[in-house]
Amino acid sequence: MRKFLMPIAAVAMLGATVPALAYDSGDLLSMQQALDIATSLGVVTVSDTEFAGNEWQIEGRDVTGRYIEVDVDATTGAVLNVDR
Repeated sequence: MRKFLMPIAAVAMLGATVPALAYDSGDLLSMQQALDIATSLGVVTVSDTEFAGNEWQIEGRDVTGRYIEVDVDATTGAVLNVDR
């Protein structure tokens, strides 16, 4: 039962995020696309999402509860940095 709680919590948290207002271009990755990339790298609970410069900075926790930050290039979708 416990192994099902983290994915359910992750989906709930992803649905609760609010769009960043600083980003305003159709050529850049949306926040949801950046979240999808971060999720594929192990982020299950998102605590903060910020558009800074030309990158999305996504902070949260992995499945074990450890802090993780993923920086995603907003133009190419490339992962710039992963801090654990």
